[in-house]
Amino acid sequence: MTDEDTIEVITTMPNRYSSLKNEAEPYEKQGNLAIHRIAIPAHKNGFIDQIYAFSVYWMEVQRLVKNQSYDLIYACSARLFTGFLGAKIARRKSIKLYLDIRDILSDTLSDVIKNRLLKAFLLPIVTQIERYTVTSANHLNLVSEGFRNEFNYFKGPITFFTNGIDKIFLETDFENKDVNHPLVITYAGNIGEGQGLEKIIPEIAQRLSGKYVFNIIGDGSTRYKLVSKLQELAVENVQIIAPVRRSELLRYYQKSDFLFLHLNNYQAFEKVLPSKIFEYGATQKPIMAGVNGYAKDFIQKHLPESLIFEPASAESFLEALRNFEPHVVSRELFTAKFNRERIMENMAEDLLRLVEQTGRFMLL
Repeated sequence: MTDEDTIEVITTMPNRYSSLKNEAEPYEKQGNLAIHRIAIPAHKNGFIDQIYAFSVYWMEVQRLVKNQSYDLIYACSARLFTGFLGAKIARRKSIKLYLDIRDILSDTLSDVIKNRLLKAFLLPIVTQIERYTVTSANHLNLVSEGFRNEFNYFKGPITFFTNGIDKIFLETDFENKDVNHPLVITYAGNIGEGQGLEKIIPEIAQRLSGKYVFNIIGDGSTRYKLVSKLQELAVENVQIIAPVRRSELLRYYQKSDFLFLHLNNYQAFEKVLPSKIFEYGATQKPIMAGVNGYAKDFIQKHLPESLIFEPASAESFLEALRNFEPHVVSRELFTAKFNRERIMENMAEDLLRLVEQTGRFMLL
């Protein structure tokens, strides 16, 4: 890039959890970089409130870009409709689109929605939107190689730049100087349908009472299911902690003996690669992972000292734990390969190849 290039980022105010408020400026200008942060209504990751929150974002983005011209749009489709928004703007303004896909909504809805009539109504619409979004792109990046065969109709170039490890994790010493008794198992992240924690945590915690305690850090749409199941089984060795800032999260990781990861036992999640794997992998702590499919293959290849069990199966977890001998291993190769700065540098070079001359870029 040159001094003549400009980058405009349009995002939201920090909003992942309604129970954690992070402050940020609505607009920042740093040299040739401009950042717009749109305030959206607070939500708890429920389906309806997410639709309403995104509609606010959609309208505000349309207002901001109405009279602007760009040479390239980068849209991250961790949420399908963010990618769809980027596709709509790219087509309307005849701009090149670099689409970064981190989830496949049609797959998820197919598993999550149990109402047949609702599924029959929604799935064709979502599938059409997905196809429109993908075919609008000039380049696809898929965050998981598990998605490799999902977009065979796309004829352009495809890359596989994964999530990565942030610098702060690489610079933190996670060694716990204290000896925990009982041992501490920590989960940090969303508590939603995708994680299915209520299917595994209450039963294994009950059966490990006196030997292990669990820290569940986060919030989400199915937190109430987890709480209800814990109360039903009278589980006392699970602490549910509201979302915390990263500096505090690092301390929780440091004081833990194991880090816990779980994806619900849905077929759609056999293709995904959770970003939490990279965060956990940087801590040198043993990882307990209830995953199948590509995530399982990835962990076995890059973090082979992990404890892997069948999702939503307490028996599989307990059997794996009985045969598990935790030990500290070097993860230098893992942290070097998946350093986020290195991955982002390579991805940025790839993105810039789409525009040969100096230009103006928009990131959604």
